[in-house]
Amino acid sequence: MSERDSITDSDSKVHEPYILQKEESSITSDPKDVDVKELNKIYRKLDYRIIPALWCLYFLTSFGSSCYGLTLTMNREQGHSLRQQLDLSVKDTSTASALYYVGYIIFDVPMNLIMTRVSPQSWLARIVITVGLVYACYSTLHNSGGVIAVRFISGVVGAGTWPGMSYYISLWYPNERATRRIGYYFTAAQISAAVAGLVSAGVQRIDGVRGFSGWQWMYLIYGVVTIAVGILLFWWLPDRPFKLTPIESKYKVVRFYRRYMTPVHPLNEEERELHRKDIAHRYVLIAWTWKDVVQVITDLRIWPLIIMYFGVVGTGFGLAVYGSTIIATNNPHLTSIQVSLLYAPIWLFDLAGILIVTPFADKYKKYRAAMFSSSCLIIITGMFVTTFAKGSWNKYGGLLIAGFGLGPTVPICMSWSAEIFQPVYGDVGTAVSAALVSGLGNLGSVTATYALYSGWPADKKRMFKYSNMMLVVMLFASILASGVCHLLRNRIRQPKISN
Repeated sequence: MSERDSITDSDSKVHEPYILQKEESSITSDPKDVDVKELNKIYRKLDYRIIPALWCLYFLTSFGSSCYGLTLTMNREQGHSLRQQLDLSVKDTSTASALYYVGYIIFDVPMNLIMTRVSPQSWLARIVITVGLVYACYSTLHNSGGVIAVRFISGVVGAGTWPGMSYYISLWYPNERATRRIGYYFTAAQISAAVAGLVSAGVQRIDGVRGFSGWQWMYLIYGVVTIAVGILLFWWLPDRPFKLTPIESKYKVVRFYRRYMTPVHPLNEEERELHRKDIAHRYVLIAWTWKDVVQVITDLRIWPLIIMYFGVVGTGFGLAVYGSTIIATNNPHLTSIQVSLLYAPIWLFDLAGILIVTPFADKYKKYRAAMFSSSCLIIITGMFVTTFAKGSWNKYGGLLIAGFGLGPTVPICMSWSAEIFQPVYGDVGTAVSAALVSGLGNLGSVTATYALYSGWPADKKRMFKYSNMMLVVMLFASILASGVCHLLRNRIRQPKISN
């Protein structure tokens, strides 16, 4: 297929599932004719409907990783932590953490490709519901084998979350508005980590109630809340902004979904038309084949983005999973509740970094490499402080500095990916590039959680000095990759997708 598929719309406010098909373009608007003030109002209206939903979605799916890390140390004074009650060895915990990311990496691209074929809001809601269901099952664990198996399953059901949200944002917002929006809901990960620490501190006080340990209560509460919110997302999160040809189905469950669960479009007819004029010339839907997927994978520009993501996500998840362990190791006199409370501010600093830097990343797109690299240098500074500073509180300050630098790095990676691949490859370019960057980039998370920290027992005696410095090496690789990406972003072009 050498032509791009156009987007069709209808007068109905209720969207139905669709198929991607080739049609004559019916939208020929000039974005310069769009009233900017009115357009800003429209995007603010979309923000009120979309961003809170994505924020809740990411908050809940991110909560699980922090929850798992915290339950390893909850109520350890009473011998009731997950690690103690299930007699988990260092190898068990590092293997379980690594397999979580293995499941995530293997299924990231397939999950995101499915999302291009189905209703995206229903697919995102499905992710939340299944994540909640699996984590609720954590409360029934009795041995190390169960932990390893359920961590892998958690990675599988959660695969496609982050790239799926990035793809979803690309459907509703032009790229020059995307980084800030990604940053808005990315704050959910930081706040969820902070809230997880606070919730953990409170849940530890009900350890033993009705025969459940604190960590079991933690997983039960989290799982039930997540399932409930996932169901609500079916009605709240809007579908695509433009409807394509409906698919007729003989299945009653599909007809029921279309009639009762497809959400109403968030814009009125006049607003929809103005929104369409602004985004239609960027909105490219292509009926892809696996050949098209291979074209995206073999585009050399994808690999610097993956390396960028590798370093910053490896550092981020290393601190998310083992941040409480680092705090406890640096100051062994702290109680488990104090450790949980000190874990929270790291991610509030991360939140501050997002809110301060991402608006500039949208406004000055040509300098994304510089902004990304500067953020990485802040993380590196923090890692040096937490490793070599004298005194436990000075070391803790280093974690806060690192948290601030981490904030804007991932949103910059994801919006840059869409900016590079969407114009040439369209819908499949956005979906596949986001999944590859997130999926393969998460090998950094595997490195941080399997090879470093608890996966490197000898390093605990060194106060995790070598593990911290390995993260610094990964961050320097990310900085170099951002420079390469800056040089290649407009210089390597592959032919447009064709059959």
